[in-house]
Amino acid sequence: MTTVLSTHGLFAHYGDFQALYGVDTELHQGEAVALIGANGAGKSTFLRSIMGLLPVAREMVRLNGEPVGGTATDRMVQKGVAIVPEGRRLFTGMSVEDNLRVAVDQAARVGAKGGWTLPRLHQLFPILKEKARTQVQSLSGGQQQMVAIGRALLCQPRVLLCDEISLGLAPKVIREIYAALPEIRATGTAMIVVEQDVGLARSASDRLYCMLEGRVTLTGKSADVTREQIGKAYFGAGHGVV
Repeated sequence: MTTVLSTHGLFAHYGDFQALYGVDTELHQGEAVALIGANGAGKSTFLRSIMGLLPVAREMVRLNGEPVGGTATDRMVQKGVAIVPEGRRLFTGMSVEDNLRVAVDQAARVGAKGGWTLPRLHQLFPILKEKARTQVQSLSGGQQQMVAIGRALLCQPRVLLCDEISLGLAPKVIREIYAALPEIRATGTAMIVVEQDVGLARSASDRLYCMLEGRVTLTGKSADVTREQIGKAYFGAGHGVV
């Protein structure tokens, strides 16, 4: 398998507070990897470190074998990595289409090339065409999440980082969003999905990593790891299953 993204002894800090302790991971081409763990485990920090939003040593993050740790976020987008951030972070006061066109313009500006276009995105999430002229703050949470995913896809990523894309959404909407992930992967895009719902994470991924207090406590094929293993890794030895 071709490794497209990997971390090597990844450490990360917020000022004097250390949030990650020597995290080793790898992501293969076209693969979906779930990152699970309780609040404060370091999952979002891990994604932020990859995207250049936290200072890390260059050798700690590699993209297609190239050291890219600490690379500026816009350069990471240019290199083919995009993120769907926790909380969506859309441009309020702007329409759905204008939010998406920001990504189209950014991709054009940095020379990112790929197969995602507005018409193709409308096929994936038809509601985005219907709501094209609606301001994003007027959308439901699920519709806003679709805009956030669409914005990331229009950056033409080869690696897509998804941070808590089910957070606060109704079960029906979560199923609709997760049903779109196989089509995204079919383009060859590899994905890291941060998810607190362990069952959802396992069903949507090939492999998983569990984090606890900034460290990886379990890794394996999603279909093979047991609930008992996950429970111990999620909460620490001595705790029950999840």
